Amino acid sequence: MTTISGPRIGVALGGGSARGLTHIPYIEAMDELGLKPSVISGTSIGALIGAGWAAGMTGKELREHSFEVLGTLRIIAAKLWATQIRGIGGLLKNGISMQLDAASIVDAFTPPNFPLEFRQLQIPLYVVATDFQSWHQVVFNSGLLRPAIAGSIAIPSFFRPVVHNNHILVDGGVVNPLPLDQADIDTDFLIGIDVAGDPSAGLNKTDHKALDIWFGSAQIMMHSLTAHMMAAYPPDIYIRPHVANFGAMEFWKVREIITHAEAEKDRFKRILAHKIEDYIQGRLEPVTEL
Repeated sequence: MTTISGPRIGVALGGGSARGLTHIPYIEAMDELGLKPSVISGTSIGALIGAGWAAGMTGKELREHSFEVLGTLRIIAAKLWATQIRGIGGLLKNGISMQLDAASIVDAFTPPNFPLEFRQLQIPLYVVATDFQSWHQVVFNSGLLRPAIAGSIAIPSFFRPVVHNNHILVDGGVVNPLPLDQADIDTDFLIGIDVAGDPSAGLNKTDHKALDIWFGSAQIMMHSLTAHMMAAYPPDIYIRPHVANFGAMEFWKVREIITHAEAEKDRFKRILAHKIEDYIQGRLEPVTEL
């Protein structure tokens, strides 16, 4: 836990679809160090995982839950089918849509006792979404929790926009893929976990599929937006796991993705412990990138 003499820690969890599962080992690392953030902000899958963390789930519990609901393609398909159809009545009423309902996805992939409102969370959480009509960022930190998360994860084309609080919401990554600005609210020490990926895996590839181009273009946009955000709100630790080998929608590879990120956990713990000590001693160094 954050001690009286220690800094108030803000953690920004970025968006990156399935690659966002790499947030979990870093949450485990903070658990193992006995550190608890004072503020969590999240975009897209960062908002979903951040909500679980803010609700009191440990990194280990987040890992176990992700294995349970994403462990195989069959499990995922069954949940997606159930959210789309919801029985014969739903099929007759709504037909089969190629776009998913983000609110139903949040309900299907969160624990049964997941909080309904922000006020039920143990840690303040700021959820970032995009207002499709005004082209601006919308930040939620009060009221109903699930619609806010649904809006934040609503990837354009894959999800229907979410109507909530007089906004038409799409994925928060469109405007703010790593919400450092929100994690910097009333905190002393800022950590940013950027899971959008990097171009390394595709540098020599030429046979890109249409979906590769779509997600790759989104990554380029997110990278540029994150660079501007980091200039305005420099984090004390910036983490960008190497996740380019995993497809943005390959959630069924949850074990591989988490194991891949886990290799960096011990190094992150050493650097974080050192930086926290530096802060306490008044000798904080410039931004560290992992």
